[in-house]
Amino acid sequence: MQRICVVFIVFTILFSCKKEKEKLEVDVSNIAIDLKVARFDIDFYNTTKETLPKTKEQYRVLFPHDNDSVWINKINNKDEQELFAETQKIFQDFSGEEKQLEKLFQHISYYNKNFNSPTVITMLTNIDYDNRVVYNKDFLLISLDAYLGSTHEFYNDFPKYISQNNHREHLIVDVANAIINTQMPPNVERNFIDKIIYEGKKMYLLDAYLPQISDREKIGYVEEKWNWALNSEEDIWKYFIEKEFLFSSDSELNKRFIDIAPFSKFFLGEDVLSPGRIGIWVGWRIVRSYMEKNDVSLSQLLQTEEEEIFKKSKYKPKK
Repeated sequence: MQRICVVFIVFTILFSCKKEKEKLEVDVSNIAIDLKVARFDIDFYNTTKETLPKTKEQYRVLFPHDNDSVWINKINNKDEQELFAETQKIFQDFSGEEKQLEKLFQHISYYNKNFNSPTVITMLTNIDYDNRVVYNKDFLLISLDAYLGSTHEFYNDFPKYISQNNHREHLIVDVANAIINTQMPPNVERNFIDKIIYEGKKMYLLDAYLPQISDREKIGYVEEKWNWALNSEEDIWKYFIEKEFLFSSDSELNKRFIDIAPFSKFFLGEDVLSPGRIGIWVGWRIVRSYMEKNDVSLSQLLQTEEEEIFKKSKYKPKK
């Protein structure tokens, strides 16, 4: 009997996930996208003193000053050239990413008719993790040196929970997140439950914009920590309720369960087994539960108050 119940629960979860994915599988094939990609990384590091004026004219937005000697020294720097060479091993052919970008822009345009695809500029920023993707509606700047592979020697000094997403497959997720961050209003929520549901909305936008990307890649968890989250969902929720966190405005909860970290801080023995940002993962599950149980559009979801989403989600995880 117990085995039958387990099978039924697993089937129910899989069926719910399938229904939700089908809801987001929209036809975008007829949406025309004028994709412009400029390989500044290649053009810049192949520039000479003689061709620098032409490169500066082509990429005026990327040259904040006219001190040519600074740019020539940068181009000829041994470390810079090594970084460029390593990046070319991965991204000399950018056609796969171009197809992903086109699909992403098509999906965003499907839900947001006012969206105009930006000019995409690939570049190197000496592995500037905080600015690996910069978006301002007209331009989308992508730092390719941040995606050389999670175990690349250039990332040896990075904490593992940071470098684990420094791989090619995560590039499109970072691009989508950079755009989503400009589409969502600033988070002014104070209660923990409202904060994680706000983040859950952003994750659901990722579902809509990147329907073919795996859930694990979207949230950036390694496999063992993703499995820990799936297997511990009921216990996590019970913990939040028992500790009376849901309606708490304690900002320390951000550091423990929302901010990027090597693991979430329950102050229990198995904390190191958990992924960071588990609050965001729970908020995502709540929003998905809400969308599964309510007939609302994506735009309606974004306009709905977090409190209402929580009430109508009827979120109740089970093992």
